[in-house]
Amino acid sequence: MPSPPPRLFRRLHAPALGFGHRSVGRLVAAAGILASVFLPFATAALEWEKTIALPGVTGRMDHMALNPSAQELYVAALGSNSVEVIDVALGKRIRSLGGFAEPQGVLCAPALNRLYVANGDNGVVRVFSLPSFSDAGSVALDADADNLRYDSTAARIYVGHGRGALGVIDPATDKVEAELPLPGHPEAFQLETKGPRIFVNVPGAHEIVVLDRTTRQRIAGWSTGFAAANFPMALDEAHRRLFVGCRIPSRLLVFDTDSGREIAKLELHGDCDDLSCDTARGCVYASCGEGFIDVFSLSPSGHYTRTETVGTAAKARTSLLDGERLFLAVPREGSRSAEIRVYRIRG
Repeated sequence: MPSPPPRLFRRLHAPALGFGHRSVGRLVAAAGILASVFLPFATAALEWEKTIALPGVTGRMDHMALNPSAQELYVAALGSNSVEVIDVALGKRIRSLGGFAEPQGVLCAPALNRLYVANGDNGVVRVFSLPSFSDAGSVALDADADNLRYDSTAARIYVGHGRGALGVIDPATDKVEAELPLPGHPEAFQLETKGPRIFVNVPGAHEIVVLDRTTRQRIAGWSTGFAAANFPMALDEAHRRLFVGCRIPSRLLVFDTDSGREIAKLELHGDCDDLSCDTARGCVYASCGEGFIDVFSLSPSGHYTRTETVGTAAKARTSLLDGERLFLAVPREGSRSAEIRVYRIRG
């Protein structure tokens, strides 16, 4: 049986309310007055909707991809060397693809009817035809093939790999047509949809490298300063903001994409591995392996603050946002089987 949903709670900010945290706690416990007076602070933005069990899946779980037309979710079960296929509407696993070598990045390209899986152990990107999942070939890179992104305008696939490069794959031939060098192994990266830039996290260099995918040249480098281990990243093109999660110390950095200037540094729970930007609501969701999802909201004055913290499960650090839902990968722990938790976004 899946474990019961954890309590959802919001952190009340003492300066805004005029009380210390202990005073707030006593008032809530004594009369419940604050919950009704400050209703926005008492209503969770994320509501646990359902759990999809993945029995037999062990070890670490990495990134996910969604096929919107088929409503299928593809989960890289790195520890089990498999990709789990989930029917979101039915709320159950319908297939398990095996034979991988530490699958990390997963990319669904519906326009191509293809599924791409990047393997960290041997550096191979495997290609499958959809909806049959038949083997459609592979692309060999060096070790540690990781995150994948699709440029639909140019019909090119980008994959981070090795000691420092983005490989550019032509899906018509499944050949690497270019390598964009980097000063270290790339982690998360994002492609502009209304411009030519690629923003790349390079933790070994304490840097966000900015590339031009038209000229295939480096055009800037933004330092993360004293914050290190910058792994996850999200891009809000509408507000010209780039969000970068760092683990040492745990911080969310916010950059102005016009100037490259760091404009905010916010506290974040530990072991964050995925960030999702909800532009319509002005929110950023950070899934952290410490056992929380942190929600950051954009205020009318243009500042981001952490407005909610949702308790999840230890080591549940990869997630995927799809409109009204947030999918969270929860690995097996003790008697609890691996699972995908689906959160409905309210408001």
